Amino acid sequence: MMFRSSSVVAATLLLASGATGFTLPTTATIRSSGSGSVGRLAAFENNGFIGDDNEVSSFDPLNLSSSYVEESSLITSNNNNARIASSILTISSILTSPLAAQAAGPDWGIFEGRTGSLLHPIAMFSMVALSASTALLGFQWRRQRTLGDEIGALKKQLPILKDGAGSVKEALDMATSAEVVDASYVNALKGALETERQIAELTNERKELAGANPREKHFNQGSLILFLGIAFAIEGPLNTYARAGKLFPGPHLYAGAGLVVLWALAASMVPSMQKGNDTARAVHIGANLAGLGLLAWQVTTGVPILLKVVELTKWP
Repeated sequence: MMFRSSSVVAATLLLASGATGFTLPTTATIRSSGSGSVGRLAAFENNGFIGDDNEVSSFDPLNLSSSYVEESSLITSNNNNARIASSILTISSILTSPLAAQAAGPDWGIFEGRTGSLLHPIAMFSMVALSASTALLGFQWRRQRTLGDEIGALKKQLPILKDGAGSVKEALDMATSAEVVDASYVNALKGALETERQIAELTNERKELAGANPREKHFNQGSLILFLGIAFAIEGPLNTYARAGKLFPGPHLYAGAGLVVLWALAASMVPSMQKGNDTARAVHIGANLAGLGLLAWQVTTGVPILLKVVELTKWP
């Protein structure tokens, strides 16, 4: 930073001295009167055509020669003003140049060091695990929601229970111990025992899922992914620009931008999903699965960048 400032000051002094050393050509002024003329050619005097030893007297009854002295002083003053204006313009052009603007660039401090540079990879590695966990919770909530339909379909397959029996097993015990055994009814009950067992298993599974509350956990973790994912997807390029002064377009950067789009698409489907729209639910699941796969692939392109960052940065 000090080297840049000293370079700007040196360039300013050099150009300013060059501007003050530039002088306008001497102007020869000739004034005429009704009775005669008075010619004073300063350029000729300076070149030795008219010297001090060969001074020519002139007839000047109206004292017009004094006007020449005043005009010469005015020309000299104008030349000095022109030099000052030229110097000011030169200095202003230097101070407003891109070099001067870049010399006072911001110091990002710890954000330029290894600590700030590692925030993005650490966050994105965590996002892989968080995304996998959120996907699992989403499928658990979907399972809990669809179990009711499966249980209802199985219940329709059960035979009508007689004598107020509460279960197939109870009805089978009553039918086999009756005085008159209805063989067809007993066989139907025996075939329904497996269906009843499946219904019991699915009912217990639904109770366990309801106790785990995957719906709320899925929503909360999905919201966290949306916030942290977008925040650190922006933080990564900002950190790169702070360290290198430019970005490096490539597969990693493009895939990251696509990942943000997929997250936004999945989140935008939630209102329609809550209204029972199966198409929106399919788009939500597809976008999240594609995002999870893209995020996992990002690891393969991000690890070489991480190693390069560790090599070129220092703590903190």
